[in-house]
Amino acid sequence: MTTWQEFAAEAPELAKTVRVRLKAAKHHVLATLRLDGSPRVSGTEVAWRGPDLTLGSMPGARKALDLRRDPRFALHGNPGDGSMMAPDVKLAGRAVEVTGDEQRAWVAEVKPPSEDSHLFRLELTEVTTTGVSADQTHLIIQHWTPTEGTRVFTRK
Repeated sequence: MTTWQEFAAEAPELAKTVRVRLKAAKHHVLATLRLDGSPRVSGTEVAWRGPDLTLGSMPGARKALDLRRDPRFALHGNPGDGSMMAPDVKLAGRAVEVTGDEQRAWVAEVKPPSEDSHLFRLELTEVTTTGVSADQTHLIIQHWTPTEGTRVFTRK
């Protein structure tokens, strides 16, 4: 698994694009896996805590329980107005629950509605952006993994 900080060091321009897109909207879509293996989508917010990309959750929320049982996730950044003027952003990886002193420090800083809210650090296995070329004739897809780095594809 790769932390946000490691990803940003390996692919700084891509990380900058992803960060700008995730900060452009408050709400994004998180996919987790239910007990039976079927997907569940939930609204979520993400934030950076130090070097880490994180998400929080209300105590006992289904998405938190899903992530505790099976940490695999996919996150689709809010696509905005649908114009594709800014690239679409998708991330996948594993969510690691933050507990103990670090979770308590987060609660003291962020002041979520409940002191027993969940905090997860997102470790990345892939990052993808899909955007439209400047001349609007084709898609530009950037795909990053820890093993292959960043690859760029175009599609007409």
